[in-house]
Amino acid sequence: MTNVRSHKGITPHFGERCWVDPSAVVIGDVQTGEDVSIWPMTVVRGDMHKIRIGDRCSIQDGSVLHITHASDYNPGGYLLTLGDDVTVGHKALLHGCTIGSRVLVGMGCIIMDGAVVEDEVIVAAGCLVPPGKTLESGYLYVGSPAKQARPLTDKEKTFFKYTAANYVKLKDEYLGEYSQR
Repeated sequence: MTNVRSHKGITPHFGERCWVDPSAVVIGDVQTGEDVSIWPMTVVRGDMHKIRIGDRCSIQDGSVLHITHASDYNPGGYLLTLGDDVTVGHKALLHGCTIGSRVLVGMGCIIMDGAVVEDEVIVAAGCLVPPGKTLESGYLYVGSPAKQARPLTDKEKTFFKYTAANYVKLKDEYLGEYSQR
């Protein structure tokens, strides 16, 4: 696949049953868990540091996932990590940050270098999470810059696994269609 590329001798590695849309690009030191889906026009670029994506994550159309390289300004750099059951909305930008498990990153969000989104968080559409900020588990965050709005309801907490499973099902449909060609 020309949309999955090695960089400096490091080739992306995908867990079982993953879907990478032919228009998406995945480069370098990228590893995913199982049942991950990477949708149209998405870029996952692990060219100067690592990107790690957990099980059942869905990276929606037009998103950009990148890292922060190590330098004199930031000796360790920032890798990008996503836990399990993370849904990343359309056109999100995740840059050198840490995303926990069971997280919904809304459409158009920007999450910057060194930011940490703990488990079970909803980051509302259009949020800007500044460098180094931590979003505490169990809350909805809104705005630019992102601010804690309220605790999540029990119903919202069940949505994380529901939406992850829904995208696994859709991804399986795409895998089935492409395997028959």
